[in-house]
Amino acid sequence: MFSDLLDIIKEFFRKAVTSRLFILGIICFFMYAGLINKLFAMQIVNGEEALNEYLQLTEQTITTAGTRGNIYDRNGKVLAYNKLAYSVTVQDTGVYKNVAARNSMYLRLVQILEKHEESIQGKFEVAIDPNGDMVYTSSSEASRKRFLRDYYGLKKVEDLDDEKGVYPSNLSARELFEKACKDNGLTDMKDPDGKVVPLTDQEALDIINIKYALRLMSYRKYESTTVASQVSDETVADILEHIGDMQGVSVEETTIRAYNDSISFAPVVGYTGKVPEDQLEGLQKKKDDYDINDIVGRAGIEYTMEHELQGTKGKKTIYKDSVGRIRETKDETDASAGNDVYLTLDADLQKGIYHLIEQSLAGVLIKTIVNGDYSSNSTTDGSNMKIPVKDAYYQLINNNVLSLKEMEGEDASETEKNIYQKYMSSQQQIFNNLNNELMSTHATSMKDLSEDMKAYMFYIYTYLSGPTVGIIKEDAIDTSSGEYQAWKADEISLRNYLYYGIANGWVDTTKLETGSKYSNADDTFEALVAYVLDKLKDDRNFTKKIYRYLINDDIITGQELCLALYDQGVLTDNGQDAAELRATGDAYAFLIKKLSTMELTPAQLALSPCNAGVVVTNDKTGEVLALVSYPGYDNNRIGDGTYFSQLQADLSLPLYNNATQTRKAPGSTFKPITAVAALEERVVATDETITCTGIYTDVEPPIKCWIYPGQHGPLNIVGGIGNSCNYFFADLGHRLSMDANGVYSPDLGLDALRKYATMFGLDHKSGVEIAELDPQISKEAPERSAMGQGSHAYTNVQLSRYVAAIANRGTVFELSLLDKTTDSEGNLIQDYTPKISSHIDAAASTWDTVQQGMREVIANGSSKRLFSDLEVEIAGKTGTAQEARNKPNHAFFISYAPYDNPEICVTVNIPYGYSSSNAANIAKNVYKYYYGYTDLESIVNAGALDAAKVNIRD
Repeated sequence: MFSDLLDIIKEFFRKAVTSRLFILGIICFFMYAGLINKLFAMQIVNGEEALNEYLQLTEQTITTAGTRGNIYDRNGKVLAYNKLAYSVTVQDTGVYKNVAARNSMYLRLVQILEKHEESIQGKFEVAIDPNGDMVYTSSSEASRKRFLRDYYGLKKVEDLDDEKGVYPSNLSARELFEKACKDNGLTDMKDPDGKVVPLTDQEALDIINIKYALRLMSYRKYESTTVASQVSDETVADILEHIGDMQGVSVEETTIRAYNDSISFAPVVGYTGKVPEDQLEGLQKKKDDYDINDIVGRAGIEYTMEHELQGTKGKKTIYKDSVGRIRETKDETDASAGNDVYLTLDADLQKGIYHLIEQSLAGVLIKTIVNGDYSSNSTTDGSNMKIPVKDAYYQLINNNVLSLKEMEGEDASETEKNIYQKYMSSQQQIFNNLNNELMSTHATSMKDLSEDMKAYMFYIYTYLSGPTVGIIKEDAIDTSSGEYQAWKADEISLRNYLYYGIANGWVDTTKLETGSKYSNADDTFEALVAYVLDKLKDDRNFTKKIYRYLINDDIITGQELCLALYDQGVLTDNGQDAAELRATGDAYAFLIKKLSTMELTPAQLALSPCNAGVVVTNDKTGEVLALVSYPGYDNNRIGDGTYFSQLQADLSLPLYNNATQTRKAPGSTFKPITAVAALEERVVATDETITCTGIYTDVEPPIKCWIYPGQHGPLNIVGGIGNSCNYFFADLGHRLSMDANGVYSPDLGLDALRKYATMFGLDHKSGVEIAELDPQISKEAPERSAMGQGSHAYTNVQLSRYVAAIANRGTVFELSLLDKTTDSEGNLIQDYTPKISSHIDAAASTWDTVQQGMREVIANGSSKRLFSDLEVEIAGKTGTAQEARNKPNHAFFISYAPYDNPEICVTVNIPYGYSSSNAANIAKNVYKYYYGYTDLESIVNAGALDAAKVNIRD
């Protein structure tokens, strides 16, 4: 080390002299001579300790991440892996001594990245959506508040203070962005020479993201922070060319997480990202070397198996001199790779089922969308509702398939400009009408307003009471007051209701940001109206509300909106369809055609139905062979804030797993459990008949069988299941509620149903190793609960475990998605054979009867025609559940095959799927694929599948 220092001084001296800087050379000469003497003395007296002190060596611990393990399907096909890529990093070196210089450097970096369409990654949970609006990317209101807590540097969420406004939580995303701009010197950004630098919103947001990421790493300034991943070679070259002007910026070769078959597997595999602040402490309890800059699993298997997949960090201690050069390295430990995880899922089966779901839902929509107006009422059958085509046109706007920002741009097409001009002309009139209505002393009660004005008024109320506006304090409203009751009944105007709120203190006028106090209610209300109407002019959701009624009134046409799909690149013009649409104006036929060819998808339209789940299990082992949720998403893009905000705003809910997180009443799919309970509790015999009269009158209100005003007549238990007779199962629920003395007790019946539901595992989660909602066994109305109604609520995967127990005659597994883990060399670490949760010791005759009943559903029931072209024998049970009078029914199907020697179970759920026939139709196609009636290539290249031609009633 001593000789190293001499070499440094010699080199400095040589350059000074040879550069003819004589004075500096002379100074260096004396420095050289003096230092030599001094260093010799130091070596003699104090040794290395004195030398280090003189050299100002600093000790730093450097860590390197271990490679993350891979994720494979059951056949060894890789689903998640690491690939080499370039990342852009930033380190606060202290070179930039003032805010202006630092911000100017960050702007240079941001502009280079933006030029190459690279995305800045960070933890500032605000993004710009495709329409140009600022939105929060927090997953929930609770996580948004946790983010604000961390942004303000508070210890607890409870420290957020909306009253004093010091640490407010009710900021809109735009307001927080503007505050962050001010906090970071970006509001009127100036370069080091004092010249004002104009910034776009995206540039400012990117700089904020970089500075916030560095702030989170401020306690470890010597480590760099990644701000952009997987950048292109062109980006690397551009940054290296300007690296001299961007001190602290560097390009590093690293690994990033990549996914195969991402759309179909994302809801299971999940994704990775930087450690959320609120999870860091929990991670450190298991491994103390986690830090805020680490990449960890954020969802799915990536999250669940984090500690298996995460590699072990390497570590070394380095000593740097005062000019930053490494002088010595000690205690070096190499990083090691994480373990590999193998799933029980079959990649081809998963992918094929995903396409089958999408194609089947498209077929349902084609059957359901009508070319005209349609409205439902309280008596409309939830399996026969229709969708007016204008709803589909509107969804192109409402679900951001079309970008309003592009329509408003200078380079918009003529079609887009025409649409936007119609909107602007109408907007001004609508705002005038709203102002006139709100300011009128003879304001109209809500029920007497036109449909559009009523919708606008409700939106105003919802806006004012939202968490980021908070002017209306709903928790302070007296819900027993006459005014409140009138508001709920639409019998009061919004004007009068808000006046009531001002008088009673639940309209918070301090939020109006005018800085003045009002002498009376009239002044306050006038300021409130001016405030909200001004805000709504830039509120994108209110803009969409206006578009809703412009489309309804044929001011903006379906033809215009469909043509705009080509202008914005959503559809590719084949040289025929767009021309035909212009010539005929038949937007309905165009839309149906694009659904048929899958150029427009159910997920894009986000109509009912637009999502579904399918689970395939091995009933002998409890292994899950496929767990599919539609729609999925591209987890390769999840680090892009704009893409993530787009997913959060998507009305088809792609971030929501429909197989594990959609919890609905199971309908008639619960009836086999009731049958087992009734047989085992001996309230009915195998050969006993119950006569269905069409309406069950032993309870109030009476229970109508689905066949009413018809009747099934006498049925034994096989016929009861096969015909899904509500009368039959209501009577079984009633019998289970009778004690030994013939006294009726609803609790007795509910206890019996709970006992058997619990035996089938419906009292706890299924066991799959990803996020899942808890099941809910009914606590009300034993007769309705016996039919699968009441307050039952289960996920698809929970129904899958239950039907597997019927198929294998009593073995209840803890289902599993995990097959095994191995080290990076392929050596087995752990086998994840599913555990047996319990065994149901029912009589053989009980299993025979219930299985025969489920076979009867397929062989001779209303499902017979649907499955007639399938050779493999299936046993199953359909289920339909109504949640709301104005929405379609939920559709379910549980099944197993082959009937005489069960191998697999297939369960399907379609929220708002109209009829269980649609769920059964998906299951039929799954069986056709599984048993080789069709292949993956044929499925992937197919268009929409025909909807079921039978309407199963259950």
